[in-house]
Amino acid sequence: MDPLTLHLADEAATLRFGEDLALALGSGLCVALDGDLGAGKSTLARAVLRALANDPSLEVPSPTFTLVQVYDLRFQVGHFDLYRIGDSSELDELGFDEILETGVCLVEWPDRAGSRLPADLLRIELTSEGAGRKATITGPDRRLARVKRVLDIRAFLDTHGFAGARRSFLTGDSSFRAYERIQTVDGRGLVLMDAPARSNGPVIRDGKTYSQLVHLAEDVRPFIAVDRYLRGIGLSAPEIYEADQEQGILVVEDLGSEGVIDADRKPIAERYHEAVLCLAEYHQLPIVRDLPIDATSVHRVPAFDKAAMLYEVELLLDWHIPWKRNGKEATKAERDAYMAIWSGLIDEALAGETHLVMRDYHSPNLLWLPEREGFRKIGIIDFQDAIIGPSSYDVVSLVQDARVTVERPLLDDLMETYMRAREAAGSFDRKSFIRHWSIMSAQRACRLNGLWVRLLKRDSLPGYMQHMPRTLWHLEVAFEHEALAPLRNWCLEAGILSRESVSA
Repeated sequence: MDPLTLHLADEAATLRFGEDLALALGSGLCVALDGDLGAGKSTLARAVLRALANDPSLEVPSPTFTLVQVYDLRFQVGHFDLYRIGDSSELDELGFDEILETGVCLVEWPDRAGSRLPADLLRIELTSEGAGRKATITGPDRRLARVKRVLDIRAFLDTHGFAGARRSFLTGDSSFRAYERIQTVDGRGLVLMDAPARSNGPVIRDGKTYSQLVHLAEDVRPFIAVDRYLRGIGLSAPEIYEADQEQGILVVEDLGSEGVIDADRKPIAERYHEAVLCLAEYHQLPIVRDLPIDATSVHRVPAFDKAAMLYEVELLLDWHIPWKRNGKEATKAERDAYMAIWSGLIDEALAGETHLVMRDYHSPNLLWLPEREGFRKIGIIDFQDAIIGPSSYDVVSLVQDARVTVERPLLDDLMETYMRAREAAGSFDRKSFIRHWSIMSAQRACRLNGLWVRLLKRDSLPGYMQHMPRTLWHLEVAFEHEALAPLRNWCLEAGILSRESVSA
């Protein structure tokens, strides 16, 4: 990419650029701030740090004499001023490499470091330009592309009625989507979804990429369509205020930050009960496969078909087994037996009741809206990957929350609440539902117990491994049903679970 250049007309523009730049930073990045005395390097660094802290009044002392100031924010940030160092070896004493390993280094007077700075750094040169400044940004394409993206979003906001809005990081990790909180100049709070079209990656099987195999949304259009549908049937999905389908930018209603778990990350029973009653009501409605995106286009909801389910459960074979066995992969006989068991189980699950499955109906994506009535108290914010599949899947997602431990008494109570609500509304086969729920519980658990390892090994995201004990327990719960006996025996023989844990 060519260098990016910005004209910063005044101090406010420099501060706004710092706020935007903070959204482009991530662990392992070094930002070199070049420019003469008074060029604005420290002003920009302070703006970045205050944006990362989401605190405009954060005290940010100059590191001129201390040489470095360290901040523990969303990630650790070292603010370095190297003007006074005598030799680049002093970076060792300042902890430069340690901070850069998992955090971000903002470096003023970077040339004093000689060759010690990483080659893939982002360099920002500030020079005087009229009454303001010019910022020239250079670096590797992937670094520049992320900066260009946040600047493009700023341009979108400026041209859609949100000029001067404050932006702050909301969430974004293993997904290609990121979210920001927006505060308009008149104090209105909104959420921005940053979801450029997915880069599909290599073809994996049958001429399809991973996202195509498992039917993940490749742009914002499915979100728009499903959102309109959910709001149309009375559920609390966020209203969409502005959308650029081509760029993948949406400005939507902010449903707040009050979730369904407490400060100790434990489920709030009342809220989980309301969430499961929401599903019970929702599952009584007919399936709709074609959902309007706008006046001229329609999203055809994909089916959670057998091929997708089989591919997902293979994650356990491809990632969990080698991790469990110190690199030794499953044998061909083990793979064949595992996939044969799953082939039959999936056929059985797909023969049962199906519905539009939101797919990630669990605590990170559920908000509590106490001012609303009934099940509309549950705000739903992540559903762009919706598919047509077994109704039981979303019930599994909720009562076997992958990130929060729903203890067994509450799990059983939620299941009973759901089934009684379905029975009260009309024809409902409890025995069949429990059977299909157990199959989908095992399917989801096998996928997740492989996914956590993939996130660790391939994507360098070790934090997800903390959930594995929970999702292995979910597998044990699924194995209580007789339909899962063959898979249970396979997992025991493969060493996925111990006989003691399954019999406990």
